[in-house]
Amino acid sequence: MGCVKEIAGALIAGDADEVKKFVKAAVEDEVDPQTILDQGLIAGMDVIGAKFKASEIYVPEVLVSARAMHSGMELLEPLLAKTGVRARGTVVIGTVKGDLHDIGKNLVCMMLKGAGWKVVDIGVDQPAESFVETAQKEDADVIGMSALLTTTMVNMKQVVELATIKDCNAKIMIGGAPLTQSFADEIGAQGYAPDAATAVEVANGLL
Repeated sequence: MGCVKEIAGALIAGDADEVKKFVKAAVEDEVDPQTILDQGLIAGMDVIGAKFKASEIYVPEVLVSARAMHSGMELLEPLLAKTGVRARGTVVIGTVKGDLHDIGKNLVCMMLKGAGWKVVDIGVDQPAESFVETAQKEDADVIGMSALLTTTMVNMKQVVELATIKDCNAKIMIGGAPLTQSFADEIGAQGYAPDAATAVEVANGLL
């Protein structure tokens, strides 16, 4: 089980080559793939999320660790699929219509993947129909919406309203620089996250 702890340590250090090496060693030692995921990759990303939230590290370090996590997941995903391991949940995420900003969204995607979620990224400048139809098609647990412009955040309400009309069961969470908890409450979204690390906590809490 030593390799599993070393996976987490290498991920926290952002060393993709070491993560891959230790994941491979753990697989060769016949460690359960779920254990490698939970106690290695997810445990490491949990530490990164906590450090990011505490402002001990910043976006570049998170991106490096997220890439290291992906290098381990490349080896692990086929094994997890074989054993029938399910993702923690499915989230459909995108930037709302009229808004082309995606750095925050991409960071949230990486953090959610690192926390064991299946992430369906529909991209930027997406109308309400894209969010709701994709969520229904994917049987998503959560819809995540991002906006950086005050002129586009109003489009989030359209997604909430359409989800209600279409009987979409996914919970809705929002995030972005101009947003607040009171705005989330006002439009009927079930979750609000001020940063990427909190987004994971909010998504987990919505399950």
